[in-house]
Order: sequence, then structure tokens, then C-alpha cells
Amino acid sequence: MSLLTLTGVTIRMAGRTLLNGADLTVDPGRRIGLVGRNGAGKSTLFKAITGILPIDGGDIRFSSRARMAQVKQEAPSGPQSLLDTVLEGDEERSALMAEADDPTTEPMRLAEVHDRLHAIGADAAPARAATILAGLGFDATTQQRPVDEFSGGWRMRVALATALFANPDLLLLDEPTNHLDLEATLWLETWLAKFPGACLLISHDRGLLDRCVDSIAHLDQMKISLTPGGYDEFVRIRTERAMQQTKMAEKVADQKAHLQSFVDRFKAKASKAKQAQARIKAIAKLPQIESVIEDHVTKFNFPEPAQMSPPILSMEQVSCGYDGNAILKNLSLRIDMDDRIALLGANGNGKSTLAKLIAGRMEAMNGQLRRGPKLRVGYFAQHQEEELIDHETPIDHMQRAIPGATLQQVRAQLARFGLDADRASNQVSACSGGEKARLLLALATRDAPQLLILDEPTNHLDIDAKDALVRALGNFSGAVLLITHDPNLVELVADQLWLVSDGTVKNYDGDMDEYRVYLSERARITGRPAGRGDATGMGGKHSKKPVDNKAVLAPLRKTAKAAEQKLAKLSEEQKKVEDILGNPAIYQPHRMADMITAKTRLSDLKREIKSAEAEWLAAEEALEAATA
Repeated sequence: MSLLTLTGVTIRMAGRTLLNGADLTVDPGRRIGLVGRNGAGKSTLFKAITGILPIDGGDIRFSSRARMAQVKQEAPSGPQSLLDTVLEGDEERSALMAEADDPTTEPMRLAEVHDRLHAIGADAAPARAATILAGLGFDATTQQRPVDEFSGGWRMRVALATALFANPDLLLLDEPTNHLDLEATLWLETWLAKFPGACLLISHDRGLLDRCVDSIAHLDQMKISLTPGGYDEFVRIRTERAMQQTKMAEKVADQKAHLQSFVDRFKAKASKAKQAQARIKAIAKLPQIESVIEDHVTKFNFPEPAQMSPPILSMEQVSCGYDGNAILKNLSLRIDMDDRIALLGANGNGKSTLAKLIAGRMEAMNGQLRRGPKLRVGYFAQHQEEELIDHETPIDHMQRAIPGATLQQVRAQLARFGLDADRASNQVSACSGGEKARLLLALATRDAPQLLILDEPTNHLDIDAKDALVRALGNFSGAVLLITHDPNLVELVADQLWLVSDGTVKNYDGDMDEYRVYLSERARITGRPAGRGDATGMGGKHSKKPVDNKAVLAPLRKTAKAAEQKLAKLSEEQKKVEDILGNPAIYQPHRMADMITAKTRLSDLKREIKSAEAEWLAAEEALEAATA
């Protein structure tokens, strides 16, 4: 039985039709990524599913026995602790606990309450809530602090933790990584991969969509189409369909042209009138092939910077911080024109502080920081959106930023980031989040900088705009310093990784897959998340003393062996499924359902194998560390 069924759903907003007769079915345990261009109606659809927004036609049915959860739009507040806030998110548990503590509860009812509390695992709830909060960056001490002590971004993490803790049958997540750092995003990926319930996920993170969903629901032209597999598979299938559709349209057009030429030649001749009429009827019977509507390809284009001799920036024993308190100490770093650097490390460890230091937004407390004499730095940070003036246009902002530039030059700089004449003339208050991000990128690069610092540049960019940013960075001949929660962006852009941790900055020699394993292993050994002020550092995963106790080593060996067996079993199943898909017979029309089932299973297996590989590597490294 399906959890959620949308049948012929129509939704209109402000006189515009977003969905028209759209269908979608979500089965138990199914994980579906919801994609579409900005404004297609993804978030609006969530509001309709939860009953916040009435629909204009069709039907939305949710199983009466199932539970649904989503992240509340308002950040939690109040004097209660983070842990208590998350625990209160389970309304059934909270109500039962209140009944259990009420001295007026009847004995028979009290027995029922305790049975139900046992059934839902109420005793283990605090530990489960603490684990989720830890994964999102809150250590045990922080979890006991009042919610009101935290900023809006950190409180939104608590809202996410509350939704995850609810352990629903259907979880709705709308851009869940926007308020997370890279470490928390990687933890969320692992959590979602193991989540047994169904999930509808809106995200512009291609990596998240590839690793955490088994199907893609595409909102396009007011309909919803479902494709098995992750986002890369969706792109491949969509491209193949478009090519087939184009070929079919060309074939029909050729047939129509051939028949029409006969009609044009002989329709006036009485002896050929019947044949001409027959061909007119044949033209009418030709199938109507919908034209392939090519989406506008988003393009970004950074100005070409003047070349400089290396290094363009260097530091020797530099410290920096606020109000006389050093956040980062003894930094000895250099940046060259061709560097592509991504900063790793949890929020609160100093990534943005380092970015401000390099950008010249703050001074070094001591040490030597040398900049090239003609170095220009472009600095993009999401918080700069608050500095935009609502009643002014992008043109107004750019004219003030480059006084003396002609209107044509101003428009050209805005057009580099897709702000055409119409968008550039709108007031900022009417611009979308993505358009404001484009304006900030245009402002940051107006002087053709040799060093571009990007602090969370993609929070409001859709997938196409992200791809455009990656392409533009690939063509950019200057240096790039990147801070992002998107591991896919790191993999595509960066060729160096710097880990900001323990009050300093060090090169990290591994790749993102190794960093995932490192984070998992560090959390297992230290018992601490990659949270604020984490002091584990690069040596954390081998920082424990050698362990010779057989009672300790035995479980580690057992875990490593179990992980290896699990990986072997999954790999064997993957080979069988690939053999099935390698048989041409499965692509026959009458076996379409078998083909879709096999492709979906293959997608699941690839995700499970990646997770199993990480578990096996972590177990082997833990065993190695314990026996070293």
C-alpha cells in the first residue's frame, strides 16, 4: 500500500499554474529526489502535501496510519535545552510521558501507556536524539545549552534534528543542507542512506541526490515525471529521451514534407485529386510529436585577471582573531595563481575567519602576511545579501561599485552572471535568492580579481546555475578559495584541501571519500562530533594509546569481518543485477517493469556498497589503530 498518492493535482499561485494534472506515488521506504528549476513549484508542492496550501484540483492522499515529518520553517526558540527541544518533537512520546507522570492516570491506562512507551523505544530516545544532534555538530555540553543562545543558522540545525528524530514513515526535506557545514552534510548523507522510511528530498546538491535517493521526480511543464536512479542517471535518461524525441520529430517532419509536396504538385489536377486527398488524410494521421523544449542553458563568465608572479599571497607564523583573542595561530601558507583550494572543518573552527584575513577584511595579530603589490581579491559571502538595498536595482548597486563605468559596461558585468536587462532593472526586493547570489558574484568580480574567495556561493543557486559556476571556475585563470557544504562542488573545483581545526590550518592529503572515512573514524574513537571548537586535529584518528586487551580487540575484529562479508555479498548481488541488465531481452516492451526494477535495485546497491566500503575501511583503520 502506498504512503502518499497524488492524482491529477493542479496547483495555481498568483494566477500562475504550477502543476496541472500531476501524478506521483510514494511507496514505503522509497527515497525520491524532487528536482526542477527555481519557481517550478517544488516547495509549493510540499505545502500542499502537508495541507498548508489547498490544491485547485485532483487529490492528495496520505496513509491514515502513517506519520509525516518535515523541518519547520521557523527556527525553534526558548529557554529549553537543545536536547529537550528535539525530544519534544516526538509529540506521541511527550504526551505519553506526561500521562505516565500524572498521578491521576487510571491504573489500566497507565499500563497501556507504559506498554506503548516500551513499543516506541522511549527509554532510548534521549540517546538517539543526542546522536542526531552530535552528527549535526553539537557536542554533549552544547546540547544542554538553551536554544536562545544560538544564531538562526544553528537553530535551524536543531529544527532539522527534530524532524530526523521523529523517525517518520515519510520525511519531507527541503534543501536540508543550506544551514549545514560540509562535515554535517556528509553525516546527513550517511543518515539518509540508512533511514528506513520514505523520503521526499528537494535539493540542489547533485552528490546528495546521487547518494541518497533511488528515484528522481522532475517537475517540468506543470507535470511530474519519475525516473529510477540518482541524479546522474536521471540526466542520462533524460538526454537519451530528448535525442529519441528529436529523431522521431525529424522523421515525422520528413514524411509530412514528402506527402505535402505531392499535394502541392497535384491538388489542382482532377486526375490526381483522389490521391491528393488521400495524402492530406495521411498527413492528418501522422503522430503529433511534442517539440523538445530546450531549457535555457545558464552561463557564468568571470572577467580575465591580469597575471602575477607567485606567490600572490603568503603567510609566516601569522595569528588572527577578534578582540585580542587568537582564533587561528602560527599560519604558514601560500597561494599561487593556479591554486584551487577548499577549506574543510566544522563551522566555528575558523574557516570564515581565514577567508576574511586573506580578503583583507581583518588584520593579522602577529606574523608576516605578504600580498602581491597589484593583488585584487574578490570576496563573496552569503551574509553580504543583508547589505543589499531592497529599493535599488542591480544596476544601481553595480554603478555605485564601479563609478565612472558606462551603463553598457555595468550591464555587461551583470550579464556575465545571467542578470539580463529585465532582471537587472528589477528592485532587489523583487529578486529571488538565486538572482541576489548572481548579483553578489557580479559585484565580487567587478575588478577582475586574481584571487576569488567564495564562502557558501551556492545556497540559492539551482542545479543548472551550480553547473554554470563550476564551468566558469574551470575557465577562470586566477586562484580560488572555496568554503562550501557541497562535497560535489569540492570534488569538481578543488585540487587542494586545507583542514581548519585545532586553531590552525594544515594540508589534507586525502580526497573527499577518505575525508568521509576520517570523520566517521574520528567520531567513533573520540566519541565527539565534528562540532564547534573540535580539538581532535589531523592526528585524532591515531591519537589513542595502543590497546592489547583481547576483550576490546575481539569486537573490532568481528566488526571488520562482518563489514567485509557484507561488502562481498553486496558486490556479488551487484554483478548479478548487472548481468540481468546486460541481457538485451530485458529491454523488450513487455519486460519494462523488470528493467525498471533491476535499474532501481542497481542504484540501491551502488549506494549500499559505497556505505559498506566506508564501514569496512573505518573498521580496518580502527583495528589497525588499536593494534599499533
